[in-house]
Amino acid sequence: MSPRDRTWVDLIAVADLEPGDATPVTLGTRELAVFDAKDGIFVSMARCTHGAANLCDGHFDGTFIECPLHQGLFDVRDGSARAAPARVPLRMLDARVENGMVQVLI
Repeated sequence: MSPRDRTWVDLIAVADLEPGDATPVTLGTRELAVFDAKDGIFVSMARCTHGAANLCDGHFDGTFIECPLHQGLFDVRDGSARAAPARVPLRMLDARVENGMVQVLI
């Protein structure tokens, strides 16, 4: 798929987000996490790269999400793993807010 074939898709209304927290969203068969972070809206795959726990169940401080299973830590701005046992970064999706909707590029 070339970059020209990618398109923005509505994911969730901004008004439906958990303010300052992580909101679980399903897109097709993909489980996603939408983070209402201090620095904007960010979207990643919802499962921890270490233990596959749903990150939306973890503690979110506005920048970092902690896995509820083994307390691995990720920076939601870029997906980087910041604390063991997490070593593999989160897969992040390009996201934007348009007309009150969080959109992802697929």
